[in-house]
Amino acid sequence: MDVHGTVAEGFEPVRDAFVRNFTVLGERGAAVAVYRDGRKVVDLWGGSRDVDGTAGTAPWRRGTAQVVRSATKGVAAAVPLLLHRRGELDLDAPVGEYWPEFKAHGKERVLVRHVLNHRAGLPVLDRPLTPEDALDPLRGPAAVAAQTPAWEPGTDHGYHALTYGWLLDELVRRVTGGRGAGQWIADEIARPLGLDLWVGLPEAEEAAGRAGRVGRLDEPEPSGPGSGPRLRPKRAVTEAYTDPGSLTRRAFAAITPFPDQNDPVYRAAALPAANGIATADGLARFYAALIGEVDGVTRGVRLFDPATMELARAEESAGPDRILVVGTRFGLGYMLHGSASPFLSPGSFGHPGRGGSLGFADPEAGVALGYVTNGFRKTVTADPRAQALVRAVRASLA
Repeated sequence: MDVHGTVAEGFEPVRDAFVRNFTVLGERGAAVAVYRDGRKVVDLWGGSRDVDGTAGTAPWRRGTAQVVRSATKGVAAAVPLLLHRRGELDLDAPVGEYWPEFKAHGKERVLVRHVLNHRAGLPVLDRPLTPEDALDPLRGPAAVAAQTPAWEPGTDHGYHALTYGWLLDELVRRVTGGRGAGQWIADEIARPLGLDLWVGLPEAEEAAGRAGRVGRLDEPEPSGPGSGPRLRPKRAVTEAYTDPGSLTRRAFAAITPFPDQNDPVYRAAALPAANGIATADGLARFYAALIGEVDGVTRGVRLFDPATMELARAEESAGPDRILVVGTRFGLGYMLHGSASPFLSPGSFGHPGRGGSLGFADPEAGVALGYVTNGFRKTVTADPRAQALVRAVRASLA
């Protein structure tokens, strides 16, 4: 397997694991980047740019970007947390204080923090949105505002697979006077850090994509949280993903049918729960800036101060997840290290993307990782290829 890029001394296990993902685990095209203490120590890529191509005819290049699905949530979560740090958003205020139309059908007590910790009780829509409606910046939030909670808000948690994006985006718009999360990320995060990362792909980047910037991918249906040997879905999990009436199935079907992720119209829309596009370096560099300084357009850029970082990773929800069924742990907008989504150590926080992608940071180790792939698998939280890379990073630090 012809893998390109570099690894710093001591991080050779990551290169070995990355190669093995191709030779043993069926990887088609992917990249991984790792930062330690603000310095890039792993920068690898290989395979084909398009999942239906071959390495010889459409090679993955430095700077190839991909849709990262729910890994977008971790990027989007930084927006309300940074607005909170600036004194513009109260995490303990009712959502309805910022979004009056939301105060209906038992949602008066939904707090801003409930949106971020998946306790709002709004993971499903009684009437799923069409792709056209889902991509409209007004119709998605309107549908959530009209929805009755599936459980008493604040009393339990369940992964808001798609509705998370409309909830967060509308909150940001109301606080900022109309600037959505995608534009906020472009202005306040991606541009200062020089990130190849977008929630809403600009027309110029889409044009570059046609020349090889953004790769094509496939999209299997989700079958469970993970497929590693310690995470084989039990019967209850399998049934939850296959029963059309279950909360699990309905949460992932909030958009029906799901849009073609290779469609330029889909890529141009901003869905903070699902359609971020990033390079591995862009994702890793973002997380590196959450826990320390990195060189950006100006030197020494850091996104989170220590207090905000602790807000992100302090446990807010834990235990059986009403959507993913298995036990999950969440901070404010971020998944935390646990059996459903193992990161580097108990102090890690980040977010996987359905099908394989992963971004996370570990403050104690000073490590941030970004992994993107075009070979989507039937996994939601713990893809075996991403987990192999996490184990390799852990071995490199031993």
